[in-house]
Amino acid sequence: MSEDIYQEFILELYKNPVNFGKIENADLHEQSFNPLCGDKIEMFIKLDAGRKKIEDVKFIGNGCAISQASASLLTEELKGKTLEEVDKMGKEEIIKMIKIDLSKNPSRLKCAMLGLEVVKKAINTSVKEIQRI
Repeated sequence: MSEDIYQEFILELYKNPVNFGKIENADLHEQSFNPLCGDKIEMFIKLDAGRKKIEDVKFIGNGCAISQASASLLTEELKGKTLEEVDKMGKEEIIKMIKIDLSKNPSRLKCAMLGLEVVKKAINTSVKEIQRI
């Protein structure tokens, strides 16, 4: 594995993540882990009054530098976005955020995508619950 994967800013975010913590009474809450490497991410999301936009988001977790830095960067990116915008996000946005081309390293790409997978899972679970009501 090339050393440039762990660029300086990835290591800095790993050591000092932004938006690390929990949101009490979060509107959306979900967690997941990557069984291949043990990375774990738990997301807490607060929505606006109309329940259409993300007002605040925090995460807790542990794992490799890429999964944790990616989750940290993602929390910043999500603030102010609509749930619809978030649902359309994919690996291109994650790669752009972390500034590392992981297209030739699928196991590392999975690490980077874990945070977004958790957020989408939380949104989809919430939508299904609303539809049942």
